[in-house]
Amino acid sequence: MMRRTFLLAGMLATFAAGSASAGTAAKSDETIIFAGGCFWGIQSVFEHTKGVTSAVSGYSGGWADKPSYEQVSSGRTGHAESVRVTFDPSQVSLDQLLRIFFTVAHDPTELNHQGPDVGTQYRSMVVYMNDNQKREVKAFIDQLTKSHTYSQPIVTEVVAYKNFYPAEAYHQHYAELNPTQPYIAMYDLPKVANLKKEFPQSYRDIK
Repeated sequence: MMRRTFLLAGMLATFAAGSASAGTAAKSDETIIFAGGCFWGIQSVFEHTKGVTSAVSGYSGGWADKPSYEQVSSGRTGHAESVRVTFDPSQVSLDQLLRIFFTVAHDPTELNHQGPDVGTQYRSMVVYMNDNQKREVKAFIDQLTKSHTYSQPIVTEVVAYKNFYPAEAYHQHYAELNPTQPYIAMYDLPKVANLKKEFPQSYRDIK
């Protein structure tokens, strides 16, 4: 983990120009969608990230219209459990969000599963909203590959936005509301703890 964080931190200068332009030119919040396993943990990580104004659990990338959790869990809708992250680029760059996503939020080398969750609905995916995001995400992954940050190939899909459906209300802020639930304690709280450890300047407590 420390090696990955060191390499990712070193990449900040490589993408500084693109991130700075996005951060200084934008006058309003931006949005991007991340998927990588159960959305409870990813939502919690980004809720604890400074500059994120909203993190909503939901379903994205498939063909089913307004799917339910049970439908997505069947693996037959094409959707992945996802988190729509809205952020203030004057406070946090897309580069920083990508570093957090690829370092502490999930393992981008696991194909169609994360931890105990198996299926295409748990695939690693970044959904971009515009060409600038597409270029930055692809360049970021290319640099990870070239630097051999991971011993296994990165399997993260990079796809254009076509839909996002918010998940049911009981899924929102689930990790924060259920910290003693065994799944949360075992798989999700460690992600938030690693965010605080590896990216202390990006971490914030939730009051």
